[in-house]
Amino acid sequence: MGGFFTGRTLADLGQGLRSGKETARDLVAGVLDSADPRLNAFAALDPEGAAAAARRADEELASGVDRGPLHGIPVAVKDIIDVAGLPTGMGSAHFAGHVAEADAACVAALRDAGAVIVGKTGTQEFAFGATGDVSASGPVRNPHDPERMAGGSSSGSAAAVAAGAVPLALGTDTGGSVRIPSAFCGVAGFKPAHGAVPVDGVFPLSRSLDHVGVLAATAADCLLAYEVLTGGPPSRDAGPLRGRAEQDRVAWIEPPAADPEVVRTVRSLFPDAPAEPLDFAGLREVFLAIEFSEAYDVHAERIAEAPGRYLPVTLGRLEEAGRMPGWRLVRALRERERYAAEIAALLDRYDHLVMPTMPITAPPIGATECEFGPLTALLVSLTSPWNVLGLPALTVPAGTVGGLPVGVQLVTRRGAEDVLFRAAARLARG
Repeated sequence: MGGFFTGRTLADLGQGLRSGKETARDLVAGVLDSADPRLNAFAALDPEGAAAAARRADEELASGVDRGPLHGIPVAVKDIIDVAGLPTGMGSAHFAGHVAEADAACVAALRDAGAVIVGKTGTQEFAFGATGDVSASGPVRNPHDPERMAGGSSSGSAAAVAAGAVPLALGTDTGGSVRIPSAFCGVAGFKPAHGAVPVDGVFPLSRSLDHVGVLAATAADCLLAYEVLTGGPPSRDAGPLRGRAEQDRVAWIEPPAADPEVVRTVRSLFPDAPAEPLDFAGLREVFLAIEFSEAYDVHAERIAEAPGRYLPVTLGRLEEAGRMPGWRLVRALRERERYAAEIAALLDRYDHLVMPTMPITAPPIGATECEFGPLTALLVSLTSPWNVLGLPALTVPAGTVGGLPVGVQLVTRRGAEDVLFRAAARLARG
């Protein structure tokens, strides 16, 4: 937990680079020194490529070329996102030895901004799971307690940031896969609105639910990365509630099943927020019908030709997905439109919604059940609705329960992303 980047923001690092107190090569050395193999956060490191990119970044800064806030900053990339010349293994034996030929669009945007790609981070096999401990490369371990799961599927990205091994990482989020590990590992994670960051060069899980997101120590650092990835700051238009900078109207969404101590910890941050209902059960049915149908479409031929290359947990979920009837998908697409209208009406009355990110703290590695139900369903219960609806969602640390991190999730409508970061800044100030 005491890595090179612990307690350092992107602004701090940028100031050090521009003042000459540090170089990008120093920062790369910090990554390599802090990458604790016991956590298994990295699927692959690229010391030579990172050193070359850092050298270019230093030379540009010395010559007066400044590409912005990520210039010279080390970034790690989830191992289902292509980085030219590096393995993209997807956490699966199916892609053992596969090397990407080109950068994903999001990686190319980071390189254009002067960021230094340092390696690939571990993922749940094919990103199809929320625990982070089902992967051909083994489980990623939580830096707060290595016997506990980091959460998935962007497990390595969250663990690397939490351990101070990198200041910034890319992840993907189909049902919560940026926010789940961020909450379990005690860092910030942002899932933008659907389509805000292109997914070209990202191996799909469920095309209409997949998002590229960012993980960092703070929401402010997530915002800097988001601005780079999207070409500018988020909209300042908060719609009908515009201008309520210090008096945002906030609605509390009560979890259907959760550890009471987790709920109490998060609720204490918003004691006066009125509670509003959400049909979690109905949204879960919509989520499963879409995710399962689209995931099976991606994997149908592999399942038929080489089922033994999947880990048993992943194969079991895909086989379950293959039994999803077509009418369920048709109904789910219709129901998604109804839920979108209902939540839009709710967000006409509130600036943003709040709830715990995770209903529990990080379980032990290998666990499949807890007192509140099966883990797979529980871990996506509060995050997946916002993938179904494509809304921006941010998780930031909210405290601890039993010594383990707890996150608070903030959700708003597309076009009001600044509301989330404004609220997170107020939480950080206490």
